[in-house]
Amino acid sequence: MTEPQLASKVAFVTGAGSGLGEATARRLAGAGACIACIDLDEERAGRTSAAIEASGSSAIGIGCDVSDERAVQSAIERTLQTWDRIDVAVNCAGVDYVLGVDEMTVAQWDRVIGVNLRGPFLVARAVFPIMKQLGGGDIVNVASTAALRAWGNASAYHASKWGLLGFSRGLGVEGRADGIRVTTIIPGGMNTHWFDSFPEQGIPLPDQRNLQDPANVADAIAYAVSLPRGSAVQEMLITPLSETSWP
Repeated sequence: MTEPQLASKVAFVTGAGSGLGEATARRLAGAGACIACIDLDEERAGRTSAAIEASGSSAIGIGCDVSDERAVQSAIERTLQTWDRIDVAVNCAGVDYVLGVDEMTVAQWDRVIGVNLRGPFLVARAVFPIMKQLGGGDIVNVASTAALRAWGNASAYHASKWGLLGFSRGLGVEGRADGIRVTTIIPGGMNTHWFDSFPEQGIPLPDQRNLQDPANVADAIAYAVSLPRGSAVQEMLITPLSETSWP
């Protein structure tokens, strides 16, 4: 079913080549939105956009490093050239290195912060004036339960996600006067490619039974951006039902 609030709207989705980003792009397209599929891997972005178009919706695929200011601006401009508006921006792109702080290089630290925190800032900075002109919009930042708790060998990831949570709260205050809603999605473990590199690093894979389908989280994102304009979902914590770290 097409949500009236998303019909003919344009969504800019980062990390759309796989995982939650792909699931979100497909879900919003199914709700009637036109989708700019943004991914570091241009081929993956193209595959997602092609699949969306094959289903009867409108999409483009754009290769983009979200930590690069010029690349983000170029992706925004191409989206505007295609549809002349951006109503929804979803920051799904993310990266991590499972390393202790004494093993992590400065370049690896910078990469995690660059993609996970600088990227959402660059996207928000670019879409804010567009959404102001349109009279409102939605920005969704995908954090993680790593923004609410901690474990070892993830200091950069924790820093980026805790920072993203704070950034989102401040951004939401800034956007209210112009009808720009900011939602932070805080998902627990998802069954995605995120864990693909674990075996080669000697890290045990999580039990697949304790991971949620990213499509479920994508449904939550679609709900947040489809809510009537008088209300906003500030933050949403979504964990697998079997998650043992939460009540």
